[in-house]
Amino acid sequence: MAARVSLTKNQQKVLEKLEVATGPLSAYTLLDQLRDEGFRAPLQVYRALETLMKDGFVHRLESLNAFVACSEPHDHSHHNHRMTAFAICDTCGQVTEISDETIGKQLDDWVGSTGFVAKKAVIEFRGTCAKCAAIAA
Repeated sequence: MAARVSLTKNQQKVLEKLEVATGPLSAYTLLDQLRDEGFRAPLQVYRALETLMKDGFVHRLESLNAFVACSEPHDHSHHNHRMTAFAICDTCGQVTEISDETIGKQLDDWVGSTGFVAKKAVIEFRGTCAKCAAIAA
């Protein structure tokens, strides 16, 4: 993983927006939020996001076509970027990142038993977070 100090100005600005966001952001939402900081084209955001994802600072939520900052971008001892799961609340939009090395290994072994070599797995759980469930009860 690249060190945060090696990020370009655009990458740093995109990452900062994602880190303070209360939920996932689309590339176009990021562009709108960054226009006052010199961003003019979607390509600027997409290039920054591509590098941030490659370097493990950001995750893409496939079902939402949106992005979140990694909850543990520098903790490789307890965090597996090859197998990440997300719990996404359909009520409030909260996203909780979940990573478990043991479960990741089991999933690698399971898919590997078919002869398939997985590069990455993203699992998204949709439902209701504890806070929203308590309010609804």
